[in-house]
Amino acid sequence: METDILENLSLIAKTKNLENGTVVSTLQQALVNAARKYLNIQKNIEADIDAQAGEIKVYLRVTVVEDYPDVLPEMTAEEVAALDEKYMLVSEAQDYNEDAVAGDYLEMEIPIENFGRAAIQAAKQMLLQKVRDAEREKIFEDYQHRVGTLVSGTVQQVDRGNILINLGKTEGIIPLKEQIRKERYRQGDTIRAYIANVSTNVKGPQVLLSRTHPELLARLFELEVPEINDGVVIIKGVARDPGFRAKIAVSTKDERIDPVGACVGMKGNRVQAIVRELSNERIDIIHWSEDLNVYIRRSLSPANIRQITDIGDGRVVVIVADEDLSQAIGRGGQNVRLASKMVGREIDIYGQTEFDNMPVEERDALLKPREGAIPQTAETTGAAASSGKFSELESLFSKKKPEGE
Repeated sequence: METDILENLSLIAKTKNLENGTVVSTLQQALVNAARKYLNIQKNIEADIDAQAGEIKVYLRVTVVEDYPDVLPEMTAEEVAALDEKYMLVSEAQDYNEDAVAGDYLEMEIPIENFGRAAIQAAKQMLLQKVRDAEREKIFEDYQHRVGTLVSGTVQQVDRGNILINLGKTEGIIPLKEQIRKERYRQGDTIRAYIANVSTNVKGPQVLLSRTHPELLARLFELEVPEINDGVVIIKGVARDPGFRAKIAVSTKDERIDPVGACVGMKGNRVQAIVRELSNERIDIIHWSEDLNVYIRRSLSPANIRQITDIGDGRVVVIVADEDLSQAIGRGGQNVRLASKMVGREIDIYGQTEFDNMPVEERDALLKPREGAIPQTAETTGAAASSGKFSELESLFSKKKPEGE
């Protein structure tokens, strides 16, 4: 009987991907509960399991006393109960050994076959529940360590706008707010998503997935671009309007490598694979720079930027050529909003004519630095204009543009 139980335990541990020790300790607790129910006592009972020999022994182990030992005032009720379990009064002990006297250590084996069907069934139910709990805990730990990574699964169902994903061992969910609005999925479709969070509820681990998280884009580039996966090219920032447009900034310390070109790939094959994965989301790949002015110019490229003023307090005023104003702002402010997220500044954009026609007082107030900030103004000249992905012709055009035009 014991051998069969242990063999079944090993099979459970293997099929449920659990540590054998977890299942064995659960069986021990289940046997202790069954023995206490059989004897109808709340005393120290221990289950010894020898997996190699295939033996299971259950013992009552207590010290016989005339009276229970004194307890400390600061002890809790649970601590007092745990202490009392280790002792048994002489009158009680003599029910099991008529020769028992105070000071004896009573150890008595309790035959498992005497527990009865009800006790065995209760132990079985506890074991199964513990196994389920341990399985859920392991799944939770496994997926908790995978937060921030990609996962693939199959659409199980769409429930009130939420997409339930079968991940194999557990279920993932993509809430409506984490979905790309123009995407539609059916049962059985394969889907790839970003693990944003893992939590637990009464049903077990719940894996929160996202198709809109900026890091989804970063993880996809890591998969498609070997230079990123190897650490040669580094992702410095990501901003997304999911399903429509995104910006990603990349850099490298290896001067022989063009980080933007590496991400684009031969004939655009690398970036196009990501664009298709994200339902034709337009992706701007930007060469990151530690120079804020250069970084802003690249983030708003190809708009012709005339002036950048960092007025502090997280705000930057940008003046662009009139013909590029709508392009710099983007539809519904999309382009400047994404650029702001990329550079970590709130960008206020004005056309050159609009800025020039402002009253002097209004213009001065606009460019007045915030308290404690040092204003930084950069015209589109020299290295600031020519560095990055700007052509030499664009740089010369910006330098020679007549003032006020």
